[in-house]
Amino acid sequence: MSTFGLFGKFLVKEGERDRLVSILLEAADSMQKLKECQKYLVNISEEEPNSVFVFEIWSNEEAHQASLSLEATQILIKRAKPIITGMERISTFQPIGGKDKN
Repeated sequence: MSTFGLFGKFLVKEGERDRLVSILLEAADSMQKLKECQKYLVNISEEEPNSVFVFEIWSNEEAHQASLSLEATQILIKRAKPIITGMERISTFQPIGGKDKN
């Protein structure tokens, strides 16, 4: 199986970006326990004040899919759903190599 990468974008209701960032950082914290999750980075852009970007790298696509059914993930999804107005999968990719500060 190949390493799996995902770059996604969440659109949120006006003024709710910081709330979603907080929820996604909780998700990132819960991913610390999953060895299959190699990266889970939450990002913002000042040019898009109602967007939050997530950059993820997993050992494989199946591990990513399995993470979505975890109880901790489901709880965070329920909290985030009311403020999310849309989602976009910007890109999926296969990481090859490079610099990693870890």
